[in-house]
Amino acid sequence: MPDTTPKDGFVIFDRVQKSYDGETLVVKDLNLSMPKGEFLTMLGPSGSGKTTCLMMLAGFETATHGEILLDGKPINNIPPHKRGIGMVFQNYALFPHMTVAENLSFPLEVRGMGKSEREEKIKRALDMVQMGAFGNRRPAQLSGGQQQRIALARALVFQPELVLMDEPLGALDKQLREHMQFEITRLAHELGITTVYVTHDQTEALTMSDRVAVFDDGRIQQLAPPDVLYEEPQNSFVAQFIGENNTLEGTVVEMKGTDRCVVKLTDGELIDAKPVNVSKPGEKTRVSIRPERVEFNKDRLQPGAHTLKAEVLEFIYMGDIFRTRLRVAGNDDFVVKTRNAPDQVRLTPGQQIQIGWLPGDCRALDA
Repeated sequence: MPDTTPKDGFVIFDRVQKSYDGETLVVKDLNLSMPKGEFLTMLGPSGSGKTTCLMMLAGFETATHGEILLDGKPINNIPPHKRGIGMVFQNYALFPHMTVAENLSFPLEVRGMGKSEREEKIKRALDMVQMGAFGNRRPAQLSGGQQQRIALARALVFQPELVLMDEPLGALDKQLREHMQFEITRLAHELGITTVYVTHDQTEALTMSDRVAVFDDGRIQQLAPPDVLYEEPQNSFVAQFIGENNTLEGTVVEMKGTDRCVVKLTDGELIDAKPVNVSKPGEKTRVSIRPERVEFNKDRLQPGAHTLKAEVLEFIYMGDIFRTRLRVAGNDDFVVKTRNAPDQVRLTPGQQIQIGWLPGDCRALDA
């Protein structure tokens, strides 16, 4: 496979591999290039290789093969404290015996900075995370959200060009987590900091990132902006891992050019789909359709929509939306999401209905 990694990125992984036992590769031939100022999220299930990549970039793990470059310079043999990278961890990693100001002063002292310059930078970093009045407190006197703000301020205090974040919001409650997602993204863009963020939370990845790298089995399965990742998944793993997704099993029976194929579902029904991982008749496939792309209000069905019979299993009111679970072509977990509107049809379990979607919203992926 030709090497397609751009050589002018700010952060570059060039054919990087990592093995802990000399046999099993945790990271397999990783090629990745990030421009300066990008907010990139590494997303994936436990054991997919995302945290290992972050730790190799930080210098806490060594690549078994390949090269990591920062601003054009190879950093494989540079120790962590000399890479000039800010780090934020899930457990905050604050020194409990130091005040907030002393915690922030530490990375500046290590860099040999004078007292007045240190004080100025500490004040600015604390103001940045709205914690200006907390300099004399110790970590134990702060809430989880406040400690996370201090950890963020400490990562930013020496004005690094690159900040790495490993599940930094995992310990916070939902409302605070959403607020901090906004704060971190705002700060990163305002300060022009290149950010690599690791999470297994898809919502976090979609709302915060310029691009998302979806990891599975030590490889990047897809690297794309959030909307492309959601609307145009390149394989079944990405379709299932990002957001909610409906799948129907079938076999390709006809190719209609490059952008349309006919799939025979397990119950014998024929549907049109966009061929993504299929190229010829006879191939097994999983057809993927997002829940919000399916419609069962007859008057809202668009011209050219494909229709199928369905049985209602559950109709759940969720405030802003209704979530309907259906039996479609032998699949009992087919979900439709419709917004709560005055003309929305209310359904009852056991009801037989017609559902429809546009062929372009239906993707034929790998089986």
